[in-house]
Amino acid sequence: MNLRGCAAQILSRVISDGYSLTAALDNQLPKLKDHQDRAFVQALCYGVIRHYFALDFMLQKLLDKPLKSKDGDIQALLLVGLYQLQHMRVKQHAAVSETVAATRHKPWAKSLVNAILRGYLRDAEALQAACLDDQQAELNHPHWMIHAIQTSWPEQAADILAANNQPAPMALRVNALKGSREAYLQRLEQLDISARMVSHCPSALILDLALNVDQLPGFSEGLVSVQDVAAQLASGLLDVKPGHRVLDLCAAPGGKTAAILEQQPDLASLLAIDVDPTRLQRVKDNLSRLQLQADTQTADASDPAWAEGKLFDRILLDAPCSGLGVIRRHPDIKLLRRESDIEALQILQAKILNTAWSLLAPGGILLYATCSILKQENEQQIAAFLGNHSDAVELSLAADWGIARTHGRQILTGELQMDGFYYAKLGKHI
Repeated sequence: MNLRGCAAQILSRVISDGYSLTAALDNQLPKLKDHQDRAFVQALCYGVIRHYFALDFMLQKLLDKPLKSKDGDIQALLLVGLYQLQHMRVKQHAAVSETVAATRHKPWAKSLVNAILRGYLRDAEALQAACLDDQQAELNHPHWMIHAIQTSWPEQAADILAANNQPAPMALRVNALKGSREAYLQRLEQLDISARMVSHCPSALILDLALNVDQLPGFSEGLVSVQDVAAQLASGLLDVKPGHRVLDLCAAPGGKTAAILEQQPDLASLLAIDVDPTRLQRVKDNLSRLQLQADTQTADASDPAWAEGKLFDRILLDAPCSGLGVIRRHPDIKLLRRESDIEALQILQAKILNTAWSLLAPGGILLYATCSILKQENEQQIAAFLGNHSDAVELSLAADWGIARTHGRQILTGELQMDGFYYAKLGKHI
C-alpha cells in the first residue's frame, strides 16, 4: 500500500466527509502491519490537519482552478505532498515521486500532482511569505476561532494559538494502588526512557519523547495510564472520602473515573454515566486494564430520570464542550468545530449542570470541568448557575496552576505543558 495514498484517504474522510481524525485513523491504520508505516501515516495525517489552513492556502495559489468536490482525495494527497516538502525531513525527490505514485487510481491526476509539488519547490519562499498576509493561513485556525480566543484572552491569544499548533507532550498517570511515582520513574530510567515528575500533580510524569504505550513498562498490567496533567487534577479537586457515593457524568473514555478509584478505592459506590454506549465501553475497557471496579450506565446526563431518586456525595461533571483547550491533541477540532456549536453547547452544559445539581446530596461537592478555554463555557456558565441556585456556594480552588477567575480556575493551553482546562468547585448547603 502506498503510504501517502493511505494518508490521503484518511484525510479526505476528515476534510471532505467530516469524520473525526481519531475515527478515520482507527478505520485505516489496522490495515498497516508495520509499526513504522503506521507511525509515518499518523504523522502525515496529524501534520496536515495541524497546518491545514496554511497548506490549503498555498495549494489554492498553486492550482489554476479549484478541484471538483468529488476529488477530495486528490486535494488531500496534494496537502500530504506539500506537508512533506515544508515540514518533514523526507528527501524532496522521494516526497514528490511517492506522492505522484499514489495517483494510480486516478491517472489523470499524475501530471497535476507532479506540477503542483514542483511548483511549490520553485516558489516556496514566495508562497510562505504570502501566508503571512492571510490570518487563517498565518495562524492555522479558522477566523471565527481566532476571534473567539482573542475575545476571551486578548493578552494571551497569540501564545494560545501558537501552542495549539504544537504537538502535546505525553503525560502519564501512575496508578498509586500499584506503586509510587518515584518507583515507576526508576523503571523508566532503567529502560532509558527519559521523564520528569510534575510538582503540582502527585500522580503525573511527563515523557521527554512520546512513545507507543506498548513500550511503557507495566502498561497492560495497569501500572500507568496516559492522561494529560490538567485532566489528572480532577480526582484531587473532587476531595473524595472513604464511603462516599460518587457520580462521574459524561465519563468516557474513563480516565478521570479510574483516577478517582486509584486515589480513593474505599468508596460506597462509583457510577460512570455516558450517553454513548460505544464510548462507555472504553470506560469499561480502561477499568478492566487497571483492575478497577465501577458501575457503568448508558444514560442522558441532562435527564435525571435514570437516577431514580438516588443522591450522590460527590459529582464530577466533565461537561460536553467545544474542546478548544485540547486542539494540540485533536487538531481536527479546527476543521470540524463550528461557531454555531458554542451556543448549543452552552445550553446543553447548563441543562446537565442543573440536572447534576438535583442529584447532589446536601453537603456534597460538584466539580464542573471542561477542556475549553472560552469564558462563555466556563466562568460565565458558573456565574449564571450561581445566580439561579441559592443553595449553591462556590468553594475555593487554591492552587499553583491556572488563573484564578471570578468563578473557578482556568488553565490556558500550554501552561506548565498542560492542555487548556477549566475547573469550578461547588458545594451544596445542608
